[in-house]
Order: sequence, then C-alpha cells, then structure tokens
Amino acid sequence: MTSIDLTGRTALVTGGAQGLGEGMAQALAAAGARVMIGDLQESGAETAAALGEGHGFVKLDVTNEADWEAAIRATVDSLGGLDILVNNAGIEITALVTEIDAADARRMLEVNILGTTLGLKHGLRAMRPGGAAGKGGAIVNIASVAATIAFPGIAVYSATKSAVDRLTRVAAMESGKLGYGVRVNCVYPGLVPTAMGQGLAVDCAEIGLFESPEAAVGAVIGLTPAGRLGQVDDMADAVVFLASDAAKFITGVGLPVDGGMGM
Repeated sequence: MTSIDLTGRTALVTGGAQGLGEGMAQALAAAGARVMIGDLQESGAETAAALGEGHGFVKLDVTNEADWEAAIRATVDSLGGLDILVNNAGIEITALVTEIDAADARRMLEVNILGTTLGLKHGLRAMRPGGAAGKGGAIVNIASVAATIAFPGIAVYSATKSAVDRLTRVAAMESGKLGYGVRVNCVYPGLVPTAMGQGLAVDCAEIGLFESPEAAVGAVIGLTPAGRLGQVDDMADAVVFLASDAAKFITGVGLPVDGGMGM
C-alpha cells in the first residue's frame, strides 16, 4: 500500500520476525513509519536490519510485563516515540476438543489473550496524555477469522481470538471515554500460507479431519467467496490503513480480511 503516508510516526510490531508480523512491519516501513520489531526470536534483528536505517529490534516475550515495559521504553527512546502498536504475536496449537492438552490451552491463553492484554495496557499508558510518548495514536490487534466461524480443530485458538475482539472493543471504549486519543481496532485475517497457516493444514490432516493438508486448504478455499487464500500483503495493507489518518474516525471495530469466509 503506497498511497498512505506514515512519515514521522513510530510503530511497534509484536511477533514481527516472520510471517504476518514481518509483512506488517515491512508495509508500515514502506509507508514511512519507523518500526521496532518486538519478538522472542533473535532473527527479528535481521528482519529489522532488512528494513533499512531508522528501524530496530527488541526482544519481547508478550506474556512478560517487564519485557513490555522495556520494549515500550526502547521504542520511545531509540525511535523517538510510539504512535502505532500492532499486537500481532500469537500461537495456534491444533487439537480436537476431546484431545485438548491443558498445557497447550494455557499457552494459547497466555500468548494470545494475556499478551494482547499487556500490549493494550502498556501501549495505552505510553500513548495517552502524560505518557512516555503522549501523542495518542492507533493500536491494531490481530484476531482471526477463527473468531467468527466454527472451523474444526482450533477450538481454543478460536476462543482466544474471540477474546481479542472483546478486548479491542472495551479498550476502544475506555480510550474514548477517558480522552486517551488512541484508536483501537482489530483485524480478522483469513488463512494465509505462512508457516503457521501451513502448519494448521498439516495438523488438521494428522488428526484425521481431512485426508491431506491439500484437502484442508481446499476446504478453506471452498468456504471463501473470493476463491483463494489470503496473502501477507492483504493483511499488512489492512493494518496500515487502520493505523493511518484514513481511518481517523474508526475505532472499536473488527475488520474482516478473509475473502468473505466469515460472512
């Protein structure tokens, strides 16, 4: 997306080392923003370096409050502020409901729900008047089409992404009521053939839901009016839009970017 100008703004993208997060970081940088990639994977430093000068990397475990405080501080201190936060980090562990492992469920709850919650907490604190950045801005949370449909094998993941939607709406209401000047929205990506998306197809076949990973992908495409899987840039463009002044009167919404799958 080249028509939106984010020059002069600073963004922190969680889970930005690879996959959707990497694409979102690239799109924000292409629009002119300075980008800090926050990720547990050290390869995030290479991803940041590939963006060019003026960008950065900070190690961030989104379930760790101290890491969030350090990541926000690093973004403000080294890049000059915080105008955009993309809560993208998330995990998916496939299982039939009858086979859900409690430890796997807790891990998804921690990363997908607690991680987003802490991002909202510290992002709003930094962006609101009197905060470390203090100029308002935009937070974009990454939910999933899984929050809007009943696709087999991803019950807990779907529940966590439904929670992201609710967190988004309540945070948007509080931000507006309390005069924070921060818009809060979320995106519902459809299935994208990243490592996570491809892994889901393989897992669904392995637990007997589909004959093969290709059959699983075919089922998703069959449920999608657009007739194809999503691409990373489809999701990245939506994030850039919601982070920009083109969406200045949009807050508290979930934007489906799923080719119609969740309609």
